[in-house]
Amino acid sequence: MGRYFGAKVTVVEDGGRPTRFTWDGRVYGVRRIIDHWVTLRRDWTPGNGSQVPERGHWRVEAGSAYAQGVYELRHDGTTGEWTLSRVWG
Repeated sequence: MGRYFGAKVTVVEDGGRPTRFTWDGRVYGVRRIIDHWVTLRRDWTPGNGSQVPERGHWRVEAGSAYAQGVYELRHDGTTGEWTLSRVWG
């Protein structure tokens, strides 16, 4: 079971895939993408004329000079924001 977070992170992407992210002042390099899936935001209702608000979830193996682990990053396609949603140490 991982620990849940809701921390905003800065992510560097390559073709839409995360290659590194900054969390709590540390840079984490993505070593491998474990899984990727897409969900819809819960607050979306069809028929309002807007685009479908997708969230991309990326489970990655990543590390910094001080920590390694598995991290779940979430990208909100509507706002463009990235969030660190879960950590397995």
